[in-house]
Order: sequence, then structure tokens, then C-alpha cells
Amino acid sequence: MNKITTFEEHLDKQYGKKGTTERDSFDAESMAFRLGVLLKEARTKAHLTQEELALRTSTKKSYISRIESGKSEIQLSTLYKIIRQGLGKELIVAIK
Repeated sequence: MNKITTFEEHLDKQYGKKGTTERDSFDAESMAFRLGVLLKEARTKAHLTQEELALRTSTKKSYISRIESGKSEIQLSTLYKIIRQGLGKELIVAIK
């Protein structure tokens, strides 16, 4: 019977164990991508275009686009502004 590799084992093999430079870089990029997906879903549910969200938050459409595609890092204060002012939602942050 073949042993099934867990996703964590795959990441360890591909990027190294948690705490290594390469793995930490991958995890950070992965988080940026996931955050972008969540933001895009929330914007779409609010029936807003990227341009409309940018206008509400005094940012640029290109910046919203970069965030949604995971290609731009975002400060917590800016994320808070986009969620609160732009989407009229509440941002909840947790530490595990």
C-alpha cells in the first residue's frame, strides 16, 4: 500500500521545515494570496468594483488589484480601512 503524503510533508520537502528562510517566505506569500482571495470575495459580495472600493478608501484601483492577486503586501491599518470604510465590515484578527 502506498503511503499518502500530507500537505505539510509536501511543503517540508518543497520549501523546508517551518522556520527556514525559504519556508517562511513561502508562508508569507501564501498568506498574502489568501488575504487577497478573501478581500476579492468580500468585495464581490458587496457588489463593488475594484474602482469603487478604491474610491471609498482613497486608494487606487491598481493597488486593490495587486492586493487581490497577492502581489502586494498590505499594512494592517490599510487593511482595516479597506474592510471598515470600503466594505462596511468588521476586521477580526486572531493569534493562534
